[in-house]
Amino acid sequence: MIHIKAEIERFETMGEKTGWSYVFIPEALANEIKPGCKKSFRVKGRIDQLEVSGMATMPMGEGDFIIALKGEIRKKLRKEAGANVELYLEEDKGFKIEMPEDLEICLSEEEHLIQNFLKQPKSHQNYYINWINQAKTESTRTKRIVMTVKAMDKGQDFGTMIRESKL
Repeated sequence: MIHIKAEIERFETMGEKTGWSYVFIPEALANEIKPGCKKSFRVKGRIDQLEVSGMATMPMGEGDFIIALKGEIRKKLRKEAGANVELYLEEDKGFKIEMPEDLEICLSEEEHLIQNFLKQPKSHQNYYINWINQAKTESTRTKRIVMTVKAMDKGQDFGTMIRESKL
């Protein structure tokens, strides 16, 4: 487990990350958590006194990473950009997102649907599952499951499915 004191920073202009609040994890510390890793991985531990798990690190090049701090986390910490936090982190090797039963039933109706889903990178499987689970109404959830099934029929990744749905 690593210990780091960091300042909450905020991207003013950074493409899709504009407005994000985050903490910076330099390469040396990232290597202590997960040696030699250059792609996103999950961490668990504490930020100040707040227990966290399954938080994604994002590579920023040169071996450095960031951990995005969503509004919900900043609210619990009662801190915003410019504030200092203490992090105690280690790799979250047990992190797993479970497939919702209703999605599994729909994908299992035809063999190629579930196969196409399971062929997706784990990150894209998680995008689909989180997107479905974040639906606020049952009708939205149903619509998202239908869109996912259609995307699997076409063998599409999450980004392609979202872009196509906006046409």
